[in-house]
Amino acid sequence: MKDNRNNSTLYLTQAGVIAAIYVVLTFVAQAFGLASGAIQFRLSEMLTILPMFLSSAIPGLTVGCVLANIMTGCALWDVVFGSVATLLGALGTYALRKTENPFLGCLPPIISNMIIVPFVLQKVYGVPDGYWYLFLTVGIGEVVCCGILGVILYKVFKKNKVFK
Repeated sequence: MKDNRNNSTLYLTQAGVIAAIYVVLTFVAQAFGLASGAIQFRLSEMLTILPMFLSSAIPGLTVGCVLANIMTGCALWDVVFGSVATLLGALGTYALRKTENPFLGCLPPIISNMIIVPFVLQKVYGVPDGYWYLFLTVGIGEVVCCGILGVILYKVFKKNKVFK
């Protein structure tokens, strides 16, 4: 698969497939009660490494997050701000793509989610835990899903030359 912004059909297809996979992986995490709440391990967050390969991953991840949040019953503000966190993370990862360093590439989504999601949990859902506790618990989930699984995904794609 190549990243070709001039081919709008390819770009939209890539974005749509990424969004669909994001939704499915979020539902897998939701089946185990891990897609939302104070402790989150969204398997779909491993896909946040994809902007290192494809610009179409930016809208794909964002739309996927919006749809996943709606379909898993999140509150409106969670849909909005959770998706903004994903968008900011995807933009940051895309900006770091030329480093070809997956460890750097996974930092923007980890950081954006660690900062934004705890506020959402506190304000929207009235989660009584302190901000820093939520910062830590959300951060651990992001490090596992983005940082570990995302880096593994990156290395598999690079090794197998999935994106050219």
